This record gives sequence, C-alpha cells and structure tokens, in this order.
Amino acid sequence: QVQLVESGGGLVQPGGSLRLSCAASGFTFSFYYMTWVRQAPGKGLEWVSDVNNGGGTYYADSVKGRFTISRDNAKNTLYLQMNSLKPEDTAVYSCNALLNADNYWGQGTQVTVSE
Repeated sequence: QVQLVESGGGLVQPGGSLRLSCAASGFTFSFYYMTWVRQAPGKGLEWVSDVNNGGGTYYADSVKGRFTISRDNAKNTLYLQMNSLKPEDTAVYSCNALLNADNYWGQGTQVTVSE
C-alpha cells in the first residue's frame, strides 16, 4: 500500500524555521521524482520545490534562498527545510511522488506563520 505521510508543520513566528518530512512507503522511493506543493487558504495549488532521483533540486522564486529540499533514500524520506518564514508561507504543504503514470500524494501538513 502506497503511503506518503507528511509531518513537521505547526505555528511559527515570522523569521522562524520549520523542517517538514514526508515519509514514503509502498513504492521504490529512490526512483521517484519528489515534489513539495502548498495551498494557502482560498488559493490554488502552488509548486514549491522538486528533487529528482539524481538529487537535482529546483525552487519556486518565492522560496529560493530560504527553503531547501532534500531526500534520504535510505530512510525513504523527503524533507523541506524552511527558514526565514513569512506570513505568506502559511499554507497546507503536501508532498508528491511521480514516476511515469504513478502519481502519489500525501494528506498535507499545516504551516502557519504568525505573530
């Protein structure tokens, strides 16, 4: 059974940091292209960052220089280190795994950036 389970969200003050995790099971994690997306209240889905199966990383301009995506294939886990958080980063963050026709999603974790 394929599962993607996000964790690490919470309430943080502006300028703070959080590290999100996405634990994968039920598929060969190392083969998959992994993505973080987010959805703010009342807004559409926004791409945040990708890491391919070779370790190459890509970022949305809105998070470049503040967020770092990484993967640990030995632990079947995807990470998103988020620094210098802003109120506009408030959203539900979800991970996605993609390989050919296989497209898996986690349930998301809430990140709230507020005083």
